[in-house]
Amino acid sequence: SVGPKQLVEPGPGEQALLTAARAALRAPDHKHLVPFRFAIVAPEQRDALGRLFEAAALRAGESPEPAAAERRRARNGPVLVALVVRIDASHPQVPEHEQWICAGGALANFLNALHLMGYGAKMLSGRKAADPGVHAAFCAPGETLVGWMAMGTPTTQAHARVEDDPRAVLGPWTPPRE
Repeated sequence: SVGPKQLVEPGPGEQALLTAARAALRAPDHKHLVPFRFAIVAPEQRDALGRLFEAAALRAGESPEPAAAERRRARNGPVLVALVVRIDASHPQVPEHEQWICAGGALANFLNALHLMGYGAKMLSGRKAADPGVHAAFCAPGETLVGWMAMGTPTTQAHARVEDDPRAVLGPWTPPRE
């Protein structure tokens, strides 16, 4: 991913976001529950979001200066989109973990679609996503705010933090002994 400080205008427009959402809808989704939605934070809503972030920081015990820094984080990236998930814990055929896998797959597909279109994006979360005031501003009852995707045109090349070893996660199955 590309950090918010390395994202500039132009950000993805409506058609690019719709394409990314279409890719998100291709995530594995048992019974087509679509346990996720994306909420676009419009540019004129960034100040209101900043006030929510600042209030969350103050509630968490931050002093005014760090809380003000949290307010500024609402301006990260030219485009900001929240990921909200709703899990049906009582679904008779689709367990909770499958619904979370769907939401995670949707997020990955959304981000990958943006990257393939030439945009940079990064998922941001942290304690403010769980703050009751911030959560209430995005979620209906039964929903969970996962976080926000900051997106725009990258000013730097995305790179992995560490060298991945695919053999660490891919290997043969070993059946149990009888």
